[in-house]
Amino acid sequence: MPESRTATHAAGQTRASRLARLRMASLGAVAMLILEFVLGMIYNLYGTAPTAKKSVGLFSSPVIALHVIVGILLGIAAVALLVRAIQARHRLSIWMSAIGLFSIIGAGFAGMGFAGSGANGASLGMSFAFAVALACYVVLIFALPPAALAQSSTT
Repeated sequence: MPESRTATHAAGQTRASRLARLRMASLGAVAMLILEFVLGMIYNLYGTAPTAKKSVGLFSSPVIALHVIVGILLGIAAVALLVRAIQARHRLSIWMSAIGLFSIIGAGFAGMGFAGSGANGASLGMSFAFAVALACYVVLIFALPPAALAQSSTT
């Protein structure tokens, strides 16, 4: 019997540590989203806005290039976060990670549309998608246990 109790304890510790790592990954996603937002605002204020007749290249300035690179890295991080959520088998994390990922993808497509046409709707789409992704990852930060709590609950 002691062996099964040890195995159960190890499984609980593994799940708790997975959830704690998922929480930290969500915090990283929030930090990346904020950086992405700040870069977008800097370009919005100081960059050349695209128009219907003149598009803006995605690497036409250092700020917009960094914005695009951070966006790609954010997409990769969101995929990794969803994979971790699926591995942890935590329903809320799976849903929030999936919605966050799709929102980031939507913001990317809206950004490409904005760079090509300067359409206000595409800019608004980026903003809404950013807000949804941010909300998803903030929910996970508050819903998942911190590392210290996860370790103490399994001991």
